[in-house]
Parts: sequence; C-alpha cells; structure tokens
Amino acid sequence: MSEHLKLYGYWRSSAAYRVRIALNLKGLHYEQVPVHLIRDGGEQHAPDYASTHPQKLVPVLQHGERKVRQSLAIMEYLEELWPDPPLLPLAARDRARIRALALLIACDIHPLNNLRVLQYLEREWNAPQPERDEWVRHWIAEGFRAFEAMLVEDLSRGAFCEGDSPGIADCCLVPQVYNARRFGVDLEPFPTIRRIEAECLALPAFDAARPERQPDAPG
Repeated sequence: MSEHLKLYGYWRSSAAYRVRIALNLKGLHYEQVPVHLIRDGGEQHAPDYASTHPQKLVPVLQHGERKVRQSLAIMEYLEELWPDPPLLPLAARDRARIRALALLIACDIHPLNNLRVLQYLEREWNAPQPERDEWVRHWIAEGFRAFEAMLVEDLSRGAFCEGDSPGIADCCLVPQVYNARRFGVDLEPFPTIRRIEAECLALPAFDAARPERQPDAPG
C-alpha cells in the first residue's frame, strides 16, 4: 500500500484534474509526470508512452509496478485502497446516483470536447476555430442542463453533490466547469453547479489541483 504513486498527466487535462483532486482529498503524496499533449505533435503519441497507456491518453496512475488507467477507474481504485475520507456515500442508491453524475461528465460531456476530438474536427473536416468552440459550448451546456436537474431533484444534495463532503461527482464537476469557463459557456442557468463549484474551490484539495498551479503549467 505504501508504494510510490506517480501520476502521468497534463496541466489542462480535465481527466487528470479529476484525479489530482481525488489524490489531494485522500491526502496522498504523488509524483507528477507531465505529458505535454500539444508539444511536438503531442508527447502522448511517442512510442515509449504506448507502454504506459495503449490509448495514448492521460491520466495514468502508477502504483508500484501497477498502472491504472481511466480517471474514474483510478478514483475507484483510490477509494478501495484508501477508504478514508470516502469519495462515495455508504448507501447503494446514493452510490448509484453519484456514479451517474460522474459518468454524465466523464462519458457524455467530456469525450465530445476533448483535445483529440477537436483536432479531428480541424484536421479531417476543416472546421474553423469558431465552429469548434461552438461545438464545445453546445455539448457542455447540454450536459449541464441535465446535471443541474439531477442535482436539484435529489434531497440528499448538501453543500456538495452528495451531502456535506466532496466526492467523486465533485471531482468530475469542477474540472468540467473550468472547461466551460475556458470556452465561454454561459453558466447563469446553472446556479446549483456554480454554488457547488465555489464550495469545492474553497477547499485546499481542490485549490491545489487547479490547472494553473501545476508544475507543467505555462509561466
């Protein structure tokens, strides 16, 4: 359990951002290994990185000799090995709800506006920057409408997505709101999302995970 933790990521990757938050919430020390997703065509495409992640994506958590891939799988792995403080509620129905919120972001919103999709739209379809940006705004807003509604309908919502302690859904939400702001999404229709984001960013674990605070961030 005490083996060295190493996180392969990129300062602006929202998937890596999620894992940084989870590691910080667990109070775990980890070494960051930057993988620049843009420089020289993307360091994730280098042949030696394929052995680290065959999909050529970040993040990857290396724990001793074991490599764990996919941000949600990494967070569940951390939860099982280091259960305190918990990132998931106790009741099965509450766990299902929180996993649904996390999956809404990780599987429905994020894949449509990540770097490789935007690069494909530019490379294969010659989509100009304004159209690519509008694509991103559309899918984030579409997902946030559902996320906001799911938050509002649930009585177990507290200061955070579930009760008064941050968990996996909050780890996913904050990086996606960061992306939304970056692309100019109008967040006015999502007051619950904005409130929870503010609660999260007031905590040291979230604050330390901000993209601009990472060692590979520009400047």
